[in-house]
Amino acid sequence: MSREPALLTSAGRMPKRSQHRVSVGQDVRSERPATGHGQPRTAASFRIWVAARRSRSDTIPPMSNETLWAPWRLGYVQGHDKGVPPESVEPARWRDGAAHGCFLCRAAAADPAHDRALGVVARTHVSVVVTNRFPYSNGHLLVAPLDHRATLADLSPEQLLDLQTCIVTWCGVMERSMQAHGFNIGLNLGAVAGAGLPGHLHWHIVPRWPGDVNFMATVAGVRVLPQSLDSLWQQLVAAGAALPHQPTHTCDGDSR
Repeated sequence: MSREPALLTSAGRMPKRSQHRVSVGQDVRSERPATGHGQPRTAASFRIWVAARRSRSDTIPPMSNETLWAPWRLGYVQGHDKGVPPESVEPARWRDGAAHGCFLCRAAAADPAHDRALGVVARTHVSVVVTNRFPYSNGHLLVAPLDHRATLADLSPEQLLDLQTCIVTWCGVMERSMQAHGFNIGLNLGAVAGAGLPGHLHWHIVPRWPGDVNFMATVAGVRVLPQSLDSLWQQLVAAGAALPHQPTHTCDGDSR
């Protein structure tokens, strides 16, 4: 009776037996028998491996690595909620010195009827708070002066105080309504410092939770946001309206 010829190593010796150890760089999903060269030990084991792979491929569909679920899009797809592109909102009157291509200037000057489309959760007489359309994490807010100002030196003491008050207020709102455990708060001044909108300074408020940076960001380079921006806007506006001395969604208590 003939025997299957064994595969030899480059040194002419039989490879050592192993219990399917996984070596660095081996794709464990393939379940391919591992040796020092990542190949099956014998021709017979190779045929068994190929047959097993073929039988599995007939019954198990391949998994796509490019599918992201977005259930909040259903209303738009079905035609129930067309939404309003923020860029299409044209203020009736821009503020003095406003840049018409600046989304913060647009949010500062737009009619309150467009606050939902623009993500505006609060205004004062000198400040505006909006949701970030490209958030680092769920609840990411931007706090900015109403006026188009590029540096801290361009702000009056009143504006500086009001902006800090808004930051304190909305950190408290997210602690209570979203159970945030901490915050990253930052300000990038100038393009070289990473400012995405260098002409209109703004503070970032990024709420944090234990375990919010998980394997998805590390392995796949993907951040998982559990809430749509529109749902977040509704939640924050409702929470802001419940604040003491808050007739409307403002930071300083002035009704609009």
